[in-house]
Amino acid sequence: MTHPADYSDAHRRHWEDAELLFTSARWANADQSYGFSAECGLKAMMQSQGMPVSPTGVPMTKDHQRHVQDLWQTCKAFLRGRLSARYLAMLPAGVPFAGWSHHDPYAHRRHFNMTNVDPHRQAAQTIRGMVQQLTQDGLL
Repeated sequence: MTHPADYSDAHRRHWEDAELLFTSARWANADQSYGFSAECGLKAMMQSQGMPVSPTGVPMTKDHQRHVQDLWQTCKAFLRGRLSARYLAMLPAGVPFAGWSHHDPYAHRRHFNMTNVDPHRQAAQTIRGMVQQLTQDGLL
């Protein structure tokens, strides 16, 4: 059974799991959860601003179906002109998930440590703050 996508809830759920894993020094799985949290947060923001989705919530365009490392610039371009500069200014510069991959669950845990996971955590936390602000402002 396939359940409809709920990007806002998935964003929060992956963040909560990532934090539990991070505080237990489970770096590899925390890193994956931070990436998925950020990805779902970006998709929630885009959906709230008119990103077309199927009845099950899947983005209708290939550009919007990407994972966080490839979605970052697409999201910025999509939101530009739809959201005020105040919100867009909250997004970190560059592509903070450029070194993240949805294939990393298959990598050995020795490749992950607090130093290389923390930038992903910080970027996901920034997305979390942006999602919370959009929610408080009634835009999400």
